[in-house]
Amino acid sequence: MTDGIILENAYQEALEESIISCLAETRGLNLEKSMDIYYSSKLSTKIHEGLYGIQYLDYRNLVQILIETEPELFVQQ
Repeated sequence: MTDGIILENAYQEALEESIISCLAETRGLNLEKSMDIYYSSKLSTKIHEGLYGIQYLDYRNLVQILIETEPELFVQQ
């Protein structure tokens, strides 16, 4: 692996941790439920695939995007 790939993977991992923690805090969820929501979202796929450079947005903005664009994930909190 090149250094760039290693750094990108580390950045993505930290981003996902921040999103999950922020989502839990914002919505009053436990971390397990927050992880379930995030990893079942379309947003997580876009971040993982690096679509549209979305992974470079602030994690708080990404949480707001998730809440606003995928409300069905929060129906049974």
